[in-house]
Amino acid sequence: MEELEALWEEVRELSLGTSTHIERLDLPPSPVEFLRNFVTPNKPCIICNAMEHWPALSLWPSDDYLCQALGSTEVSVHLTPNGRADSLVPHPTDPSSLCFASAHVQRMPFPDAFHLISDPDKNENLVAYAQQQNDCFRTEYGALASDCEAHIDWATEALGYLPEAVNLWIGNNLSETAFHKDHYENLYAVVNGEKHFLLLPPTDVHRLYICPYPAAQYSYCQDTGNFSLNLEDPVRYVPWCSINPYLPQGRDKTEMDEFPLFFNGPKPFECTVKAGEILYL
Repeated sequence: MEELEALWEEVRELSLGTSTHIERLDLPPSPVEFLRNFVTPNKPCIICNAMEHWPALSLWPSDDYLCQALGSTEVSVHLTPNGRADSLVPHPTDPSSLCFASAHVQRMPFPDAFHLISDPDKNENLVAYAQQQNDCFRTEYGALASDCEAHIDWATEALGYLPEAVNLWIGNNLSETAFHKDHYENLYAVVNGEKHFLLLPPTDVHRLYICPYPAAQYSYCQDTGNFSLNLEDPVRYVPWCSINPYLPQGRDKTEMDEFPLFFNGPKPFECTVKAGEILYL
């Protein structure tokens, strides 16, 4: 175990340094600098002053602009009772175990979706999050395409290909993404508000305790305002990270004992990405 812990530290120090904070660049890097200093060593960074020419930065903070630009366009909204879509929750028939719960996805005109997201206090036990994937910006939100660059040139040149998918996510302070791992390069641009991240390097994947969990789906009843959670039939298992880095009150000791590689190992890297900044990971 001591040898393994020493290897963690050596790998982290070699590629990421000893700090638990993410490096910030005051200006966009050249393609060569980006490839050499960040892409090749799998090193995240925050790039400032890379989006100043995007019309979105000045236009999107206006609720009226977004609602007028998209009009009655229907978008996909993910509804959950707690803001945690695609995450582990108590099993619906065996609360002592967990299942992987996906959000109830509802299509609605953008103005309705936006007001549902931006005023969560009006809807008790309902959190809305526009977090559709699969290239939703270029499909559902196509009317906003001219407000952003089609791609980020220095990143495209460094990576050698255009974006496979471009997504737009709109949430509130209750929107939360569970610990997970991605299989591709990400450029996460914040246009309005801010997003807080906890990050682990690829060499720490064993510390996530990825296990198969039965898949379940939330269903939301508009008449009663209640959610139900049902297992998929036939049963399907989803490999997912068992770690909740924010320990619920009363479960601290149990979870720390159950997942010692995570809670006794190096801390995740933390960063907050603000409007006008891009996180590479």
